[in-house]
Amino acid sequence: MEKQESFSLKGFGMLLRVVAVVTSSIATIISTVLPLAFGYDISKVDLFLLFLLLVVGALLVHGVLTHVFNDIVDFKSGTDQESPGMLSGGSRVLQNGVMSFNMMVRIGIAVTLLLLIAAALFIIFGQMELAILTIVGLWGAISYSLKPFRFAYRPFLGEWLSLFPSILLLGLAAPWLMLDSIPLWAWQNALINALWCMAWVMIHHVPDIKADRHATPTKQTTVVWAAKKFGMKAAPTPALLYLIIVGLLAISVIWDRPVAAVGTLLLLGYGIYMVLKIDVDNVEQVTAYEKVLLLLAMATAIWLGLFPTM
Repeated sequence: MEKQESFSLKGFGMLLRVVAVVTSSIATIISTVLPLAFGYDISKVDLFLLFLLLVVGALLVHGVLTHVFNDIVDFKSGTDQESPGMLSGGSRVLQNGVMSFNMMVRIGIAVTLLLLIAAALFIIFGQMELAILTIVGLWGAISYSLKPFRFAYRPFLGEWLSLFPSILLLGLAAPWLMLDSIPLWAWQNALINALWCMAWVMIHHVPDIKADRHATPTKQTTVVWAAKKFGMKAAPTPALLYLIIVGLLAISVIWDRPVAAVGTLLLLGYGIYMVLKIDVDNVEQVTAYEKVLLLLAMATAIWLGLFPTM
């Protein structure tokens, strides 16, 4: 019994993929909580409690549910078993026997029910914003991996229809709930952070291209599509495209928020340099560069949060 419990705890830790969740989802929350904490006359206790609630929600949706569904589907299609990736290829809880397939299914059902009950209670008690946040989070996790959507297996749809709305709304959550209207800086921060997240996810998929091609059904991510259409060397192109959009957004705010924009552009420049240098056949290098991109995304989120009006 003791051994089984430790394996479950180990598996839960692997499943969460804490580094990815902290540098994307939680960094996105911080990016719009910081301006509220230092620039607005609102209750710091209420803001802190909201921050904790959003972090718990992000861990449940992005850390647990999204990864559970993705691991289950990718394990069944066979792509995770063939993946040579160090960060990609799923959480490895199934491949390493740390968790059973049935346990993963039970976790997925339990967390889904928990979030549905939470959404219903939010509606009953008139907390429509929190209900919408929960439902959009559920949509992102379900539509990314499960039938009939399974957008992760279709180019562009996974990041735009599942990931983007979920991360964008998470970034807007704090100002949406604490203020009468969502300020422009919050939209700017949330958009840039969501696109940065999409960019590093594209690099995350690069080591899995061959495994994804051999999956049944084929997991045709945007990266797989780009490699098939333009050749393997073009695999990082989607990441480059999303980073260019980040650059355009940063340039668009340079007159109103020069400090925020310049800092974002400097971090972005290094990110683009890393993407251009990627050797798609070198899994170790791709993994190392992905870690750098994660840190750059987090640094960008915090920088934007520190300078909402400068």
